[in-house]
Amino acid sequence: MTFATRFHETGAPEVMRWEEVPVGVPGAFEVRIRHVAVGLNYADTYFRTGLYPVPLPNGIGMEGAGIVDAVGEGVSHLAIGDRVAYTGGPLGAYSTERVMPAGTVVKLPEAISCETASAMMMRGLTTSYLLRRIYPLEAGMTVLIHAAAGGLGLIFCQWAKLLGLTVIGTVSTEEKAEIARTHGCDHVIFYTRENVAARVRELTDGEGVAVVYDSVGKDTFAGSLDSLRRRGLLVCVGTSSGLIPPIDAMQLVIKGSLFVTRPALADYITPRSELEALSGELFDHVANGRIKIEINQRYSLENAVQAHHDLESRNTTGSSIFVV
Repeated sequence: MTFATRFHETGAPEVMRWEEVPVGVPGAFEVRIRHVAVGLNYADTYFRTGLYPVPLPNGIGMEGAGIVDAVGEGVSHLAIGDRVAYTGGPLGAYSTERVMPAGTVVKLPEAISCETASAMMMRGLTTSYLLRRIYPLEAGMTVLIHAAAGGLGLIFCQWAKLLGLTVIGTVSTEEKAEIARTHGCDHVIFYTRENVAARVRELTDGEGVAVVYDSVGKDTFAGSLDSLRRRGLLVCVGTSSGLIPPIDAMQLVIKGSLFVTRPALADYITPRSELEALSGELFDHVANGRIKIEINQRYSLENAVQAHHDLESRNTTGSSIFVV
């Protein structure tokens, strides 16, 4: 039997239900995947709460890894028995088995386990495009990343150091500060008790940083803008505290001819050649030990309600996964 976590209405974590679901055979250009592990991402909560509207009822989750157990017509890059991973739509990763479009699925190298893959596909590919596609970064530049001890933050700090960047990261606790430092964060700012923009200016001799990577949103938006150097770029990659406010273009001029962008992973892994390029670089770093994926929370799929409570209360560090 196949089971999945689904939601029939939007709201708190308790709207999610563990249900038996039918899973058919894959159609043309599809594969069926038996999950070994499934990723838990903050973006999952946006669908559950209705911030990202979807038809209801619906599944939840956008990232998983497992074994191909059926292949549809027209699929040539995957075969039954392959270990694979994916991130992106359609929703429904919180399941024991599912059918997926084959074009979004990549084969895993032997050196990367399904658990590791499920913890890194969304965060790792996001880091990949943030550092390799968004801005012409050069060794010696200083950047700021919020939530430096989170799943994305820890991958980002490690990869940024490989590029020769100086990394300033924000965290909430001493424990998270130590985790961030051990993964390459050069300077830590405690956003709960320090003025982030003022500390950034101190750390950069008044100049500010070239780029701010902000996954928090509403609560950090103003401080992120004030942390940028002249002609700096604010990359808004998440809204864990709420949607960013409307942008006053004149403030961008006044603060130094700043730039703001709100990218989405889907636009950087399409076409498939981009997915293969970004995932190939990510897999190479992880397989060779240059980037370590920290899985600090594991849950059963039936325990999705608790997992979401932990995630939203900021009681997690690194990556969280469901073990199937």
